[in-house]
Amino acid sequence: MHVRRALTAAATAASVLALGLAAAAPAQAAEYSSALKIKGVQYDAPGSDSNKCSGGNTKHEYLTIKNYSRTATVNLKGYVVKDAAGNRFTFPATHKLQPGDYIKLRGNYGTDSDAKNVVYRQNCNFIWNNDKDTIYLYKPSGARADVHSYTKKSHDRDGNGYITYHG
Repeated sequence: MHVRRALTAAATAASVLALGLAAAAPAQAAEYSSALKIKGVQYDAPGSDSNKCSGGNTKHEYLTIKNYSRTATVNLKGYVVKDAAGNRFTFPATHKLQPGDYIKLRGNYGTDSDAKNVVYRQNCNFIWNNDKDTIYLYKPSGARADVHSYTKKSHDRDGNGYITYHG
């Protein structure tokens, strides 16, 4: 009798654990179900940092976002990029990324171009810290599409200011 209760209790615990894991897995998978992901970041623009709109180097700081879908075209309008301090950029216009296509979100002022795969933040301030930061990418719905943290010491072994995340 005690053996049967123990086995029933163990089976019940295993079922609850399995259901808990099953419930947890979709939530985690859904967080990263976006076709758009952060491919890499040039967090430290080459040269001495200068956020002057004319002659500065903020245009050399950029985030590369790629559409990893094999079939879906994704419109960037409404997607949000944010750092750990809360600095943010919302893609204001329609920029469609075909499957496998990418776009560079650059600092400074410039003309956005789908043909040249570039969107400018229309802001001369740097967004990424040179020592460490966290990069968030949110869908227009507010759901997280991707997130990456970095430290210069741990993630940028060659010291060139660029880190690759998704190949």
